[in-house]
Amino acid sequence: MSSECKHDLRMIFPNFQILGNFVSATPYGSGHINDTYAVSVSQGGSSMRYIFQRINHNIFKNPPLLMDNISRVTKHIHSKIGSDPDSTRRALYVIPAINGKPYFQDPDGNYWRAYIFVEKAKTYDIIETCENAYEASKAFGKFQGELVDLPGSRLEETIPNFHNTPQRYKNFENALKADSANRAASAKTEIEFALSKAKMASKLLDLNAAGLIPERVTHNDTKLNNVLIDDASGKGVCVIDLDTVMPGLALYDFGDLVRTSTSPAAEDEKDLSKVRMQMPMFEALVNGYLDGAGSFLVKDEVANLAFSGKLITYEIGLRFLTDYLSGDVYFKIKREGHNLDRCRTQFQLVRSIEDQEDAMNALVAKKVR
Repeated sequence: MSSECKHDLRMIFPNFQILGNFVSATPYGSGHINDTYAVSVSQGGSSMRYIFQRINHNIFKNPPLLMDNISRVTKHIHSKIGSDPDSTRRALYVIPAINGKPYFQDPDGNYWRAYIFVEKAKTYDIIETCENAYEASKAFGKFQGELVDLPGSRLEETIPNFHNTPQRYKNFENALKADSANRAASAKTEIEFALSKAKMASKLLDLNAAGLIPERVTHNDTKLNNVLIDDASGKGVCVIDLDTVMPGLALYDFGDLVRTSTSPAAEDEKDLSKVRMQMPMFEALVNGYLDGAGSFLVKDEVANLAFSGKLITYEIGLRFLTDYLSGDVYFKIKREGHNLDRCRTQFQLVRSIEDQEDAMNALVAKKVR
């Protein structure tokens, strides 16, 4: 076992329904929340790999409910895939623990899960081409579509009010009023911008309350690196990182794709001239999403594709600004003013979207004629 492993996977491995002998374990991936390992197993002379993860129960307070969500979602998708020999590459496959549960709790109170490793595919941290954007967007749209008819009760909210923009705005107002870190004076421009956009915060939830857009099962973390891309074809194979799969609005997922995929600048870029919404990337996202999700989207969901990008970008900017005003208590920082820099890039992207919003809406309208 690799000396880099923080946990003894040799002791965790026997608690899951996996045939064969443990060979090795190494840290895997670039995630910052859960501890992830690739575990190699010898099975009848052949080598197989599995993903083992320790769920961060400081972030996800109820791992059993979280794993119930993931188990229901993956089982439903596999019921649609059927006997396809490639099924374990097209959707995550949860390995049950020996007690039949979709997780194992070790003596230290840590929660563990295991998946079949998706071979011959990988993730990318940065979208560099319109083809990447298209494949990611199509994969997330298809993922939503596969869960439109998920049976049973409503999924649990693993992080309540995660994309509740009015609540995020209230949190900002409270942080501004308290000014506990005495930072409001250094963020006047950002505060004024946040206040000026308050009226748009509730638009999607208002449409939902009016029955014009439905609640759906959504991913809620639609970055490119949450889609496995096939090594040979370059196609999106499998949506991963299902911890935030829960009830939401389809537009939350598309909006976050716009936020994370259309600007060439880093999330904490100081040179705001580099921050811009690139129309070719937006068009690729629209094409992919409509190819993946177009069969079930209602009129008002399609009509608000461009707006959703503006709203979710504004919401994340609010979160960075709130944390800055509160003294950097949530997001990890690497330098003084880091969260304010992050806020500025988000708000600059909102401005860029607003400058092009008419053209973005026209593009969407042309796609659905």
